[in-house]
Amino acid sequence: MGMRLLGATILLSLLDVLQAFAIEKKGDVFKKTACPAFLVFENVAYLADMTFELPCKCKPEEASSVVWYFQKNLHSHETTVLTDFNGTVIVDSKQVRAGSDLLKRFSIRLFSLIVFRAQVRDSGHYLCGTKEGLFFYGYDVDVQPTKKITVAFLDKDQHVQEDHKEKEFTLFTTFWDWTRCDRCGVRGEQRRIGLCYVQSPQLKPRYRTALPNVSSCGSRAVPKPFGRLIRLRSPEVAVRSCLAPCQQKEAPEEGVQSISNVVYKLGEKPELPRVPIQYHNQPPKTDLVISCPGARPEHAVAWDKGSVRLYRAHYLVGFRKDMRLFIDHGNHLHLQRLRRRDKATYFCWREGELVAGFQLTVTFEPRRQRSPSDPESIFVMRAVGISFAVIVGIFFLIHLSHCRAEVFRKLAKL
Repeated sequence: MGMRLLGATILLSLLDVLQAFAIEKKGDVFKKTACPAFLVFENVAYLADMTFELPCKCKPEEASSVVWYFQKNLHSHETTVLTDFNGTVIVDSKQVRAGSDLLKRFSIRLFSLIVFRAQVRDSGHYLCGTKEGLFFYGYDVDVQPTKKITVAFLDKDQHVQEDHKEKEFTLFTTFWDWTRCDRCGVRGEQRRIGLCYVQSPQLKPRYRTALPNVSSCGSRAVPKPFGRLIRLRSPEVAVRSCLAPCQQKEAPEEGVQSISNVVYKLGEKPELPRVPIQYHNQPPKTDLVISCPGARPEHAVAWDKGSVRLYRAHYLVGFRKDMRLFIDHGNHLHLQRLRRRDKATYFCWREGELVAGFQLTVTFEPRRQRSPSDPESIFVMRAVGISFAVIVGIFFLIHLSHCRAEVFRKLAKL
């Protein structure tokens, strides 16, 4: 018994040592990553409406917090400070809107800068440093627009863009991995995002990329004379069909199932919602945008209107010019100029799993029968009465003046 207690004590001591070693090792990351002697900028690219994170990859050991700075153009006098000088700014991503200012769409967590729903105007230089103005690390962020994005539906034998070669540079697309199938058990779709990149020996050396002489098309490393030609190429998205099985969920316990049977034994079981349902009333002829809970633009997201599948092959933004119902590249469902037939329950799939429902009701104000005692009715009757009296008075005045004129004319003849 004593040997077992001794062994257990030694084991717990070893676990404490290993845990302390792991904590020490984790906290030693910044010691191993030396800050560059000459500040360079790491080039990263994203699609508009995406949320991205920029880690401060190096800092002095004595620095307990960091300050993030944003400069649209290098050496510009206009610099935005993205912190409260404590490194603890927190933003609720559910409340972030695409049109809001950068200062309302960022957060700093564990020395990393998180920008929610990035916009094209957020492209520029991001610097990690101190409040005294000492910089440790820098990023060259390129947020590429989605307005003129090229879409290729592979099931329709459409193809992605070919590389564009010029004398001084080459334009090409770098694709991310295919997303998961956005639905399970039924036909779904996969999406692959491609961003524009340029290869040229004339890129500015202060900007660091994964490959030599390669940077994203909107990078500040690209010489200005190339800008006009590079704008001819846009990011692209490839879409294809897929079919994935659903993961089997655990069956309810025997007691829960028996209670359910007792509750509904008098009648047929109704079809209960399999996911949380949110109820919303919207007036007609207005626009509505629905977001899938917990989804980001890079996730695999699908939408259904009741039992109708809203596939991107038919409902992606830009597919037709007169579309009232469409899905944008940020995975939001848009309903424009709402009508009575838009009333339905819209279901959202995220990463191949049905996660939420949105029951929409288009509300029309009922016509109310007015009574004579209503203030509006009294006002109308009074206005009509006054107007009628004024008109009758004017008529009598005109008729009286005409009669007087006739009388004076007859007297003058006598």
